[in-house]
Amino acid sequence: MEAVSATMKAINFPATSTVPRATVSITVASPWSQTKLNMLTFYAPNPNTRFSSICLPRCSRKPNTDTNNETAQNPTFEPNPSLTTENPSSAVSDEEIPSSSNPPSALSRGLVLDLGPVGSWDCTDIGSPVVKRFLSDEEERWYMWYHGVSTDSQGSDSIGLAVSSNGVHWERGKGAVKSSADVGLVMSCGNDWWAFDTQSIRPGEVVIMSSAKVRASSAVYWLYYTGYSNEKVDISADSLGFKVQNPENQSSQTGEVLRSLPGLAISQDGRHWARIEGEHHSGALFDVGSEGDWDSLFISSPQVVFHGNGDLRMYYHSFDVGNGVFSIGMARSRDGMKWIKLGKIMGGGPKGCFDELGAMNPYVVKNKKDRNYVMAYEGVGADGRRSIGLAMSAEGLKDWRRVEDEAVLKLATMEDGWDSKGIGSPCLVEMDGDVDEWRLYYRGIGNSGRCGIEMAVSDGSDITRFRRWKGFQV
Repeated sequence: MEAVSATMKAINFPATSTVPRATVSITVASPWSQTKLNMLTFYAPNPNTRFSSICLPRCSRKPNTDTNNETAQNPTFEPNPSLTTENPSSAVSDEEIPSSSNPPSALSRGLVLDLGPVGSWDCTDIGSPVVKRFLSDEEERWYMWYHGVSTDSQGSDSIGLAVSSNGVHWERGKGAVKSSADVGLVMSCGNDWWAFDTQSIRPGEVVIMSSAKVRASSAVYWLYYTGYSNEKVDISADSLGFKVQNPENQSSQTGEVLRSLPGLAISQDGRHWARIEGEHHSGALFDVGSEGDWDSLFISSPQVVFHGNGDLRMYYHSFDVGNGVFSIGMARSRDGMKWIKLGKIMGGGPKGCFDELGAMNPYVVKNKKDRNYVMAYEGVGADGRRSIGLAMSAEGLKDWRRVEDEAVLKLATMEDGWDSKGIGSPCLVEMDGDVDEWRLYYRGIGNSGRCGIEMAVSDGSDITRFRRWKGFQV
C-alpha cells in the first residue's frame, strides 16, 4: 500500500533525567495507510522541570474507507482488563484523603464522593464519573476518573483519580499526583494557544487496550475526554424555558455555551497522560458538523466501546438547534484515533416524558449475559429537570429503543436523598462474580447547589429498577 506523507506537530511534555521513564512506540496514522513509527516517551510530571517537545505524525489526508466497517475488521486491538502495569500501594499517604466509611444518612443517601476539602483541586465542583472495576485472585480494585474544580482554577475543570477496594469508600488526593501510586489531580487543561482544550476538560471514557499502534510491555489506558476552548457559540434557545450550557456548571447561570471537541490521551499507569494529536487542526479527534447538521454547535461526552478487533464505537451528544433538543450520535473507528461519523441515533422523547427535550451524556455497556448493548443517559424534561433513562440495542448502532417511558432514576425527595436539584452523567458498571447486580454512578446536585458523585444499585439483575445505595447489608 502506498505510504502517505505526514506533517509533524510538537506536543509539550514534562521530562526530567531523574525520573524513570517508559518508552512507547506509537503510530498515529490510520490502519489503511502506512507511516513510520515515532517514539513517544512517558515521564512522571515534575513542576520544577522544563517542558521538552516530542513529535507525532498527522496524516495529511483522510483514509479511504467504507463507513460500515463492521465486516471489514482490522485485528489491531485486544481488550485487556488486567492491570499488569499497576502496583498501587494500599497505604494512604499524607496527601490522600479517605472518604467517610459511615453508612449514609437519609440526607446523604447514595453519596459516595463529596467535594474535596478546602484548598484541594476538587473543592468547588465534581462530576463526570468514569468508574472501572478490576478483579484478580488476590484483590478487587476500583478506579474512578472524574472532573473537579478548585477555587484557584477560575472555573476550569481538571481530571483526577480516586481509588477504592469496594467501589463505595474512596481514597482521593488533595493535589497533583507525584508517582504511580498516588491519587489526585492527573490532567489539566492544555497550554497551547491553538488547542481545543485550553478552557476545561472532562473525562468521557477510559479503555484499556493493547494495540499494534502502541508498543508497550502490556496494555495501556486510552482516555477519551471532552476539551473546551474559549470560543463561545451563539444559540437562541429562549423558548426552551431553561439555559443551555456547555459545559454545565452550577456556579454559572449565564447559559454560556463553549465550543467543545473530543480528545485522546494515553497512559501506562492511569495517572500520567500524554495527549495524542488528532486529525483536526486543534488536536481534537474530529470537528463539529457543518452548518445545519445536528452536531454543528459542539461535541461533548465522548464514550467509547470496544466491539471487536478493528471496531470501536464512540457515543457523544450535542444540541440539535433545528429540533431544539439534546441528541446523541455515534462515530466508528478501526484504530481508536481516526473516526467516521454515523449520524444521530437518539433525540427527544414523546411529549410529556422525562426526556422530551432530549438525551445527553450517554454511557454504553455491552451486557455480558445476553450480549445486548445497554445505554444509560441523562434525559432532559420539558422544564429542564434531569433524570436518568435507559435504552437498549441488539447491535449498538442505530436500532436503539427506550426501555420505558419512565426514568430508571429520578430526582430525590427529602426522604429519599439529598440530590433533589439535579442528577446526570451516568456511568454503568456490571458486577462480576457472585454479585448479580448493576451499579449506577452519577453526578448529583443538592438544593444548595452542592455537587457530589453518587451510586445506585439495581434490583438484582433487573436493570430497569435502581435504588440509591443505603449501606452494606450485615
